[in-house]
Amino acid sequence: MQSEDAIDLRRQLRLTWLLLTVVAVVFVWPTLRVWLGVGMAASGTPRTVTPRGELAEFEQSTVELFRTVSPSVVYLTTRSRIASPFSRRAIEVDAGSGSGFMWDEFGHIVTNFHVLQEASSAKVVLWDQSSYEATLIGGSADHDLAVLKINAAAAKLLPVAIGTSGDLLVGQAVFAIGNPFGLNQTLTTGVVSAKSRSIDSPTGRSIEDVIQIDAAINPGNSGGPLLDSAGRLIGVNTAIYSPSGTSAGVGFSIPVDTVNRVVPQIIANGRYAPPQLGVRVIAELSDAVTQRLGVEGVLIFHVVPGGPADRAGLRETVIGQSSLVRPGDIIQKIGEKTVRDMNDMLEALERHSVGQTVTVEYLREGQTESVDVVLQ
Repeated sequence: MQSEDAIDLRRQLRLTWLLLTVVAVVFVWPTLRVWLGVGMAASGTPRTVTPRGELAEFEQSTVELFRTVSPSVVYLTTRSRIASPFSRRAIEVDAGSGSGFMWDEFGHIVTNFHVLQEASSAKVVLWDQSSYEATLIGGSADHDLAVLKINAAAAKLLPVAIGTSGDLLVGQAVFAIGNPFGLNQTLTTGVVSAKSRSIDSPTGRSIEDVIQIDAAINPGNSGGPLLDSAGRLIGVNTAIYSPSGTSAGVGFSIPVDTVNRVVPQIIANGRYAPPQLGVRVIAELSDAVTQRLGVEGVLIFHVVPGGPADRAGLRETVIGQSSLVRPGDIIQKIGEKTVRDMNDMLEALERHSVGQTVTVEYLREGQTESVDVVLQ
């Protein structure tokens, strides 16, 4: 016969197990069932979608901008002709890709000169994926601009609206549409980071008044449009500053004021010819004379007879048999732009047009003088 102590011990053990079971059910099982996935809805029903309401105003305007302008943006692929390693015949190979945009309703396409620099042929792909072989009309390497032409139905030729770049403000919103890495119809956004930057053109000559932006610009964006919030063209995307070759938040765009001056001449003449002052300059001689005199400017070596400078009375350099007899006038300012070297002088002239009258400030025998010159 069991003792009362043994019976009490068994009761206590049963009570202990009962308490442990209750604790496990209350505290351990909820965690365990979640871990095992038992806590998910048995039916696997998707979560209820929360309505988002209308797009924010800035989102809606961005959507509308892309919807309006993207049909004007094209994707360019180029091919180059090389000698076949297996025969003497020339073959065409893929050379690269880029972006462009429709300039007018006649099928003219604007892009960067460097996109086409090594190309023997180019194909233009439109927004609807239709493609056309393009004809090169001409270009200006000094401005990194080129013009192609395609023969497409009028309904597909949707020129982008033209804006201005002279009144841009740092911090102003900008939008870039292009084909980075061959991914066509890509939109990136940012702001004007700075103005009046200078970058080198394919010829090494500097392009002035360039727009700096932080919108992502990558290989393949070259030649695509930079737009303001009204969807107007304000620049042509041309370069990035990045050690890796990909976007680092520093992109550059040729200002539309330059584009709108250069492109019409390319369309009309196949090339761009800046207004002429009618003078010739020898850079080495100009540098030597200005350094000796301790002044800045461009020395006139020769005045073209009957040209604008000649009619205005500007003086050329006189050289004897072995020495400089009399230095010519030293141009120091054209219009509103200070002239320190040849690049400055060319840039100053390009701000004006043929037939326009500009004031030229120059140094003659130590005295600063000025005269009005009609450019040709």
